[in-house]
Amino acid sequence: MNFFEQQDRARKQSRWLIIVFIVAVLAIVAAIDLLILLVAGVSSSETEGLPPLSPQLFADNLSLLTGGAIATLLVISLASLFKTMGLRAGGGKVARELGGNLVESAPRDAKLRRLRNVVEEIALASGVPVPEIYVLEQESGINAFAAGYTPSDAAVAVSRGALEKLSRAELQGVIAHEFSHILNGDMRINIRLMGALFGILVLALIGRRILIHSHFVGRSSRDKSGVAVLAIAFGLMAVGYIGLFFGRWIKAAVSRQREYLADASAVQFTRDPNGIGGALKKIAVYSDASYLNVDTEEVSHMLFGDGRKMSFFSTHPPLEDRIKRIDPSFQPDELDRLAAKITRGQIAAEKSTHRKAEREEKSQRGMFNVDNIIDQIGNPDWERMLMAAAIATSIPDDINRAAHSPDWAPEVLFYTLLDANAQVRDRQLLIIAQLMGSDSETRVRSLLEAGGMAGPEQRLPLLEVAFPTLKRRPPDLVKRVLETVEALIHADGRIDVFEYLLARIIDQHLWETYNPHAVRVSGSKSLRSCRTEALQVAAVLAGHGHAGGDAAQSAFMAGLEALGADPKTTMPRLENWTAALDQALPKLDRLKPAEKEKLVRALITVVLHDDHLAPAELELLRVTCDLIHVPLPMLSSTA
Repeated sequence: MNFFEQQDRARKQSRWLIIVFIVAVLAIVAAIDLLILLVAGVSSSETEGLPPLSPQLFADNLSLLTGGAIATLLVISLASLFKTMGLRAGGGKVARELGGNLVESAPRDAKLRRLRNVVEEIALASGVPVPEIYVLEQESGINAFAAGYTPSDAAVAVSRGALEKLSRAELQGVIAHEFSHILNGDMRINIRLMGALFGILVLALIGRRILIHSHFVGRSSRDKSGVAVLAIAFGLMAVGYIGLFFGRWIKAAVSRQREYLADASAVQFTRDPNGIGGALKKIAVYSDASYLNVDTEEVSHMLFGDGRKMSFFSTHPPLEDRIKRIDPSFQPDELDRLAAKITRGQIAAEKSTHRKAEREEKSQRGMFNVDNIIDQIGNPDWERMLMAAAIATSIPDDINRAAHSPDWAPEVLFYTLLDANAQVRDRQLLIIAQLMGSDSETRVRSLLEAGGMAGPEQRLPLLEVAFPTLKRRPPDLVKRVLETVEALIHADGRIDVFEYLLARIIDQHLWETYNPHAVRVSGSKSLRSCRTEALQVAAVLAGHGHAGGDAAQSAFMAGLEALGADPKTTMPRLENWTAALDQALPKLDRLKPAEKEKLVRALITVVLHDDHLAPAELELLRVTCDLIHVPLPMLSSTA
C-alpha cells in the first residue's frame, strides 16, 4: 500500500470515526433520556418500584427529555471541542502534558545526540521538516509516540528507557515506525480520537464528581430528591464508562492494523528487520516492558507499545504477533535466551553496516524509476537514509551548529539565499542589515566565511533542520524574517526557482504550525476539475528542467501521457510562472489521494524525461510536491 493509498485509507477511517462517534453520542443521549424518564416516573409515582414506561409518562416529561438531550449533546460536544482546541498547539503539547522534555539542538548527552541524529536522518530522507523531539525522562519503559495534525507541527517523543536499553539500530526502527504514522495520516486520526473519546469520558467524570461531593448522600433513601440525584449520578457514571468501554474498542479497531503497517514501513525505512524486531523483543523481556507511569488512557493508541497492562481492548497487537510479522522464523523461546543475555549483561552488539555492493545494486535497480520513487513516498528506504546521512555530513560543522541554534536559524535561511554574484550578494547583505540589524548581517557574513556558498543539495536540508527552531521564535520576529526573505529574493530583480519555492514553503510550514487544525492534506477534487492547474505546473517543471524548447516540449508531452490527457494539448506559454504556481498549487493540494498520486507520477515523469536530474530540478520537484503535502523522498542528482 503506497503513500496515496494510505492517505485515502486515513480519510476513510476519519469518516468512519465520525459516523461511529455520532452513533455513540446518539446512543448516550437515548440512555440519558431513559434514565431521566425513569427518575421522573419514580419521583412522581405514589407507589414503590419503577413506573411503567407509558406514552403518557413520555408526554408529561417531553420538555424535560428535550432539555436532557440538549444538555447531553452540549456537554459531549463542548468537551470534545475543548479537548481538540487544546491540541491546536501541535504535537509538542501532547508530549509536554506527558512530562516530555524538549531535546535541544545540540545536547551534551550522547544518547540525546544519537536520538536527534536518527530523527534528523529519517526526516531528511522522508522530505519533511524535522519534528520537535521530546524525551520522557521519568519513564523506564521502552516506548515512543508521534503526535500532531501535520508533519509541520509534529513532535516525536521517546522514553528514557528506550534511549538506555535500545541499540542505535533498534532506536532507528522505533523512530521509523513513528515516522510512518506522521507520513500516513495516522496522527490526525489519533488527535481526533483523543477529542471524541474525551467528550464521552467527561460524562463519567461528572457522575463521579456528583457522587463524591453530593450532600444528599447521607439523606434517607425515602428522600426522593436525594435518590434522584444519586440515580442520575450513578447513571452518568454507568453511561460514561460504558461509552469508555466502547471507546477503547474503537481505538483498538483503528489502531491495531495501522501498527502492523507502521512496523512494516519501519523495516522498509531501515532495511533491517532486526532493528524494530529487536526493540519489540526487548519490550517483551524487560520487566517494565513498554509501560509508562503517567496516565495513558487518552494517548494509548498513539504509543509504540502498550502504555499499561490491559487484558481487553489493547490498542496494540500482541507482541509475539508483531514480531512474527517482521520475522516469520521467530520462536517464543528466543525471548528466554534474550532475557538470559540481558541478565548476564551480554546484550548482542549492533549489526554491521550493510554491504556496499547491495546498496549499489539497489541504486542501479531503481533510483530513477517513477514507480520506485512513488513507492518510497512515505516509506523511504535505506538508500535514502544513507543519502540523508551523507548530505548531513557534507554540511560544514559551523553551518550545521548554526542550523540547530535557535539564535541563528534566521541567518541560516538568509545564508541559503545568498547570490553567487558578488554585487547582488552585497545588496542582499545590506538588506539584512537594514531589516534585521547589523548583528544579523555579521552572522550571515560569518556563515559565508565558514562554509562558502551553500551547495544546491544542502539548501533544502538546511531549511528542514532550521525550521523547528525558527517556528519557536516570537511571531513578530518571524514576520520580519519573512519580510527579509522576500526582499532578498527580489534583490537581483528576478526570482529563481529555489528562491520562490523557499519563500512559499516557509510561509506554508509556519502557517500550518500556527493553524494545524485547519490543515487538510488531501481533498475531494479530481484532476479533471484541476486540468488547467496540472498542465501549468507540468509546464513550469518542463521549462526549468530542460534546455531548449524542443526538450521542454518533449518532457511536457511525456507528462501529458502520464496524466492521461489529450496528446494534442499544447504546452502553456506562461508569462509569469510564479503567479501560475501561486494559483495552481493550492487548488492541486485539494485533490483526492489517488488523483494526487497520478499528478505526482506525471511531474516525476517530466523531470526524468531526459534521464538527467540537476540539483535545481530536484529542488523544484521536491518543494512543489511538499506544497501539495506529498513528502517526496530524497533523490541524488546526476549532475
